[in-house]
Amino acid sequence: MLGRAAFPLQRELDTTATILANRQDESEQSRKKLIEQSREFKKNTPEDLRKQVAPLLKSFQGEIDALGKRSKEAEAAFLNVYKRLIDVPDPVPALDLGQQLQLKVQRMHDIETENQKLRETLEEYNKEFAEVKNQEVTIKALKEKIREYEQTLKNQAENIALEKEQKLQNDFAEKERKLQETQMSTASKLEEAEHKVQALQTALEKTRTELFDLKTKYDEETTAKADEIEMIMTDLERANQRAEVAQREAETLREQLSSANKSLQLATQIQKAPDVEQAIEVLTRSSLEVELAAKEREIAQLVEDVQRLQGSLTKLRENSSSQISQLEQQLTAKNSTLKQLEEKLKGQADYEEVKKELNILKSMEFAPSESSGAQDASKPLEVLLLEKNRSLQSENATLRITNSDLSVRCAELQIQLTEAVATLASQKELVAKLEHDLSTIQALSAVPRPDAEGAAAPSLERIPEPIKEATALFYGHPPSPGTSFPEGQMDSLLSIISSQRERFRAKNQELEGENRMLQHTVHALQSELDNLRADNIKLYEKIKFLQSYPGRGSSRDDTEQRYSSQYEERLDPFSSFSRKERQRKYLSLSPWDKATLSMGRLILSNKTARTVAFFYTLFLHCLVFLVLYKTAWSESVGRDCAAFCAKKYADHLHKFHKNGDMDNMWLGDV
Repeated sequence: MLGRAAFPLQRELDTTATILANRQDESEQSRKKLIEQSREFKKNTPEDLRKQVAPLLKSFQGEIDALGKRSKEAEAAFLNVYKRLIDVPDPVPALDLGQQLQLKVQRMHDIETENQKLRETLEEYNKEFAEVKNQEVTIKALKEKIREYEQTLKNQAENIALEKEQKLQNDFAEKERKLQETQMSTASKLEEAEHKVQALQTALEKTRTELFDLKTKYDEETTAKADEIEMIMTDLERANQRAEVAQREAETLREQLSSANKSLQLATQIQKAPDVEQAIEVLTRSSLEVELAAKEREIAQLVEDVQRLQGSLTKLRENSSSQISQLEQQLTAKNSTLKQLEEKLKGQADYEEVKKELNILKSMEFAPSESSGAQDASKPLEVLLLEKNRSLQSENATLRITNSDLSVRCAELQIQLTEAVATLASQKELVAKLEHDLSTIQALSAVPRPDAEGAAAPSLERIPEPIKEATALFYGHPPSPGTSFPEGQMDSLLSIISSQRERFRAKNQELEGENRMLQHTVHALQSELDNLRADNIKLYEKIKFLQSYPGRGSSRDDTEQRYSSQYEERLDPFSSFSRKERQRKYLSLSPWDKATLSMGRLILSNKTARTVAFFYTLFLHCLVFLVLYKTAWSESVGRDCAAFCAKKYADHLHKFHKNGDMDNMWLGDV
């Protein structure tokens, strides 16, 4: 209902109604006074004067009665209009609802056309059904044939089921036998693999020890040969020095011998010399010859020693080179054997994993019960297979019984599934159609702003009929006789909208739950990623520690370089100090500053967030400008409408009530 303080027109109507009520009371009192005065005038005036004034008084009285009657009719009409305007409700929600209902009525017309089409289709189906009813005899015969076929199919299905059951039992027995063989072969292969691994480990250890012994022996022999070669070289140098000394001595002796020969020639020439000198010369000559012969023998011996030492040195070099080549060949062979053993050991490195998988398979396939767990754990594999076979046979019998029940249930469920799928498809189409209609209604239903103060009410004649019907239904007034409205349409539409709202609410809750789960998963993955990054940095630290040993390769890939940079950044004292300072500054901030900083980081780090923030700010500014413009426009329109209404009302009073001054003047004269 419109309130009394809704707009100035209503207040003016209230004041006018009050003034009219007061004027009615005043006119009644003045009328009574006038009647009393006229009676006194008749008593006090002479008869001839009364006769002269009587026609004038009657004319005045008739005119006053006519004016009173007209004023009462005008006041009554005004009060009727005033009462109806007071009782007139606010038309804005009714107009909104009317507009929505008009769209719904349009939709109803479409639905009626669709219903008409469906009725025509239904009539066609009914005709076909009537034609089908005429063929009852054929249907009965076909039913008998269907029963026979069903009985035949049932017998065939039973036979096929028995055959399938027998085949499944045979297949199961075959698979069980193959599984037993596979498990036994796996167990034997596992034992062989264990023996091979043990043998390979022992061979590897033995090869490593032999290789270490060979290496030590090779190092010892190499050092011994080097020492022996060094000693032989020193002996050879000494022999060469002695040979050079002997050669020098032999040359001196030769020189002495040549001088002796010369002296001997001189002695022969001097034959006349005394005998004593000859004897001395003979003696010196013989001694020199003896000394020369000794020196020559010594030189020959030294030459033989030098040749023998050179031959032994050459032989020793040949022997050492051959031994070195043999040792290198043995070392190469041992290294190749060691590599082959290591590769074989790497190829069989999944021994523990295979053993673990076999134990898991045994525990899964032949899981012992809780009561006999300790007893069954020590049972051999064959006993476990037999027990498993018995349990599987009993389970097969129960499954056979369950299969027959489930086949019947499956046929029933298949029929129900077909019906449910058809119903679901029709409901999905209906829901999609309703959602499309509601979205179309929401898009078309632009809610108008209320009119300004003092604006004239819209004419009821220009309102469409669906809006009048909606207004009548909303406020309880009966609809006009010329229109009709389907019963229960409002309730059905409200139930559809309520169900759609519930579906949207459930879907929203489901999406919110999924969003929370995804956020939780993202946080968990982020923490796991941080942990993996920290573990990778620690692994790189260990790799760098291992690479610090001599003889390691220095090649790096991209992953090592990336984690190398992260490792170096973590060890950087300046970056660590800056991180600590940033953390200290962040912790010293107030909660709202932290919230503002986090929001700013979130917006700046995400392109979508930046776009949303920009458009949100732009939307807020536009909304503020529109609200201010609308407020100013509404106030201006209100003032203009109030002035226009006041002017129209004044013109109306001046046009239809201009004789009021003459009545007042006449009443004053009387």
